[in-house]
Amino acid sequence: MTRFIINIIELYQRWLSPDHSFWAKTKFPNGYCRYYPSCSEYARQAVLRYGVIKGSGKALWRVLRCNPFSRFGIDEIKQTP
Repeated sequence: MTRFIINIIELYQRWLSPDHSFWAKTKFPNGYCRYYPSCSEYARQAVLRYGVIKGSGKALWRVLRCNPFSRFGIDEIKQTP
């Protein structure tokens, strides 16, 4: 199931993402996302690190925070000891 979700995220990044797709550099040369890494890359990393359930929850929370009223910047997956 994890590989299936990762494949869906990678397909999105390749064909639709304003930061990762083949047309991203022509439309948004300086990037589009307010955060680093982008929401789709954050979701991919979260699913790989925490699994489908917890990783999807973290990705959903990240997407909900991505709005014009939020702060922006670097938002990495936290290391757990």
